[in-house]
Amino acid sequence: MSDRKVISVVGATGAQGGGLVRAILNDTKGGFAARVLTRDVNGPRAKDFARLGAEVVGADVDNSESLKKAFEGAYAAFCVTFFWAHLSPEKEMAEAKAMAVAAQDTALRHVIWSTLEDTRQWVPLTDNRMPTLQGKYKVLHSDGKGESNHFFTDAGVPTTFLLTSLYWDNFIYFGMGPKKGGDGNLVITFPIGDKKLPGIAAEDIGKCAYGIFKKYDEFVGKTVAISGENLTGAEIAAVFTKVLGREIRYNSVSPAAYRGFGFPGADSLGNHFQFLRDFEDYFSGVRDPNFARTLNPSLQSFKMWLTQNKNAIPLEAAAATPNDANGF
Repeated sequence: MSDRKVISVVGATGAQGGGLVRAILNDTKGGFAARVLTRDVNGPRAKDFARLGAEVVGADVDNSESLKKAFEGAYAAFCVTFFWAHLSPEKEMAEAKAMAVAAQDTALRHVIWSTLEDTRQWVPLTDNRMPTLQGKYKVLHSDGKGESNHFFTDAGVPTTFLLTSLYWDNFIYFGMGPKKGGDGNLVITFPIGDKKLPGIAAEDIGKCAYGIFKKYDEFVGKTVAISGENLTGAEIAAVFTKVLGREIRYNSVSPAAYRGFGFPGADSLGNHFQFLRDFEDYFSGVRDPNFARTLNPSLQSFKMWLTQNKNAIPLEAAAATPNDANGF
């Protein structure tokens, strides 16, 4: 492994980071090695990666000194934060700062920071089209990431800012899948009207990140955005219907109704969906699946992803709204 460039992967046992680690390990002639960063080096996923040839290192994203040790000697790092684990923008920004400081101190050659838009640049706090949350934000899980971009630029870290899209995996794990409505029909519910929703398989985010690392010169200092496919709610429902062999309808609700669903983070997700609805030309415009495919030639469409995962989609009997969410 000594002749390979080491990429330290934050969140390596999670959705985005795990996809990157697998992409590195599967490319035996790619010239890179994976360093798995995890709080639990004895966890099953960490052990699986170790068996496949990854280096596993204990690290705490809340501690820059811990991260510094984990970044030491590496060529690059993939940095991601965990809003949905704690629902705190401030904690997320502190984690981002710790990673930027550690990257600076260890003189990393390249960092990919998995970020999102600071929506306040489009919808300032004085704009009442959507409610202000916690007195300081419009979209809790997005604004903190976008605000954190400056930690990397201020530190002079060679960074690529990676704008991601909604994980299709949320249809399996986080309550966004089809549910029975009051009339007994299965529905998916989004507050986006007839606008397009950029989505992607979580695994493909990691593969796209690996494509960026391999094309270092093209992307350092730049912001790039990825999507697997941009579909309207009706188009998503049509794919569900075809693949699952059961009629799935699209239930279009207002952002206000979605914010009122009551699950953790509903207000933030409701605002985020409203943002991508109201600024579709920008949000879907920058997330071009054709570009993402240049980074990851095996990029999945929604139909491809759903066909592979259809048996994992829970079709709940209870009339309900999302009970939890991983968001974007």
